[in-house]
Amino acid sequence: MFKKSPFLKGLFFIFDFMTINELHTIFLENPSINTDTRKLRQGDIFFALKGDNFNGNKYAAQALQNGASYAVIDEKEFLIDHRTILVDDVLQALQNLGNYHRKQSKATVIGLTGSNGKTTTKELVNAVLSQKYSTIATKGNLNNHIGVPLTLLSIKEETEIAIVEMGANHLKEIAFLCTLAEPDFGYITNFGKAHLEGFGSEQGVIKGKSELYDYLTSNKKGIFLNADDPVQKQKLNSYIKKYGFSSNDPKFYPIHFKQADPFVVLEVENTNIHTKLLGAYNFTNCCAAIIMGKYFNVPLEDIKKGIEAYTPDNNRSQIIKKNGLKIILDAYNANPSSMRAALENFSKMNDDNKVLFLGDMFELGDSSLQEHDAIARLATDLGFSNVVLVGENFKKINCGFSTFGSFEKLKEDFKSIQIPTPSTVLIKGSRGMALERILELL
Repeated sequence: MFKKSPFLKGLFFIFDFMTINELHTIFLENPSINTDTRKLRQGDIFFALKGDNFNGNKYAAQALQNGASYAVIDEKEFLIDHRTILVDDVLQALQNLGNYHRKQSKATVIGLTGSNGKTTTKELVNAVLSQKYSTIATKGNLNNHIGVPLTLLSIKEETEIAIVEMGANHLKEIAFLCTLAEPDFGYITNFGKAHLEGFGSEQGVIKGKSELYDYLTSNKKGIFLNADDPVQKQKLNSYIKKYGFSSNDPKFYPIHFKQADPFVVLEVENTNIHTKLLGAYNFTNCCAAIIMGKYFNVPLEDIKKGIEAYTPDNNRSQIIKKNGLKIILDAYNANPSSMRAALENFSKMNDDNKVLFLGDMFELGDSSLQEHDAIARLATDLGFSNVVLVGENFKKINCGFSTFGSFEKLKEDFKSIQIPTPSTVLIKGSRGMALERILELL
């Protein structure tokens, strides 16, 4: 139950004219937050965030005219009436409100991070735990310094478990998000070559993602882990409250991989679970949902039901059949680790006439060309011949494949690409490449 408690001394005193508990009282009466006037709903509280190219304060009046109950601003010149709430900093107010709301809730909070598979794991965990509990989970990938407080503010009075995805592209970011969400449990999917530009190196990635476990350990909270992951295995002894899964170590809950052709099948307690997830790399994502289900006493038959019912969407390993083609659309995001896993899995599929459309991988810093070249070489080593590379980075490397500097260039010359029917097509690239547009061309 949420409490309209007295102001916490000194902890949140950032407001010019309103304390955090007063703002929280207003939120409880109008429990819907908006940061974009284009998506405004009647009764929303509009938070006038700022960006490099916009100032939300300028839209406060419009938000109120369009039905917002209040507008939270941080520039006095935009004060209108009692419906404008002036604070020192709108973003900080949103973050503190999210944390304060989390403190008033009795919900158990599970934090998720990692280089790859965060969103899929979050959806699987939610699919399993919702079989028994009232849950909420991060919508889409709203997993940053704005998305996390918005997720916390979606916790309802009846919510028993909140699953909060945390993303990061530099050190100390996960640590900060932990101060907002204050997770009771956490899970790191993996450590891969993602956001190298911000983290600096693979060791930087490991250090940055491990900030979740550092927080949980220092606060004597619970850790879910993949006991077969080489990075996590090195730190096993430093984790006190740990609950892990393994295919090899009898000290942890046993889950076994069966196959992925094309969908993952796994075995737990002599029960086979048939998923709708492509790729062996999704095995551990399922395992995370299973170990959390077991910890929270979800019956195995309900765990199986939840996982088997989950169907990926939003450009994540979707299978689309079109014009005699079987298309694997995995265009939500890409980094060297996830790209390698996708290619290796694709090579093992029992399909003829395989075609690859690969797009640039972003945020790799000085290692960008090296990593793009490595992926092209991997495609060659795996025996792929019908490969189309799209993006400025792929255009710069020397390889024997068709390369286009942009999607627009690809579109102009698409007729030159030979795709036999039937074929199985894999489309994968970073979100900024928006390679789902290739569907229009096929």
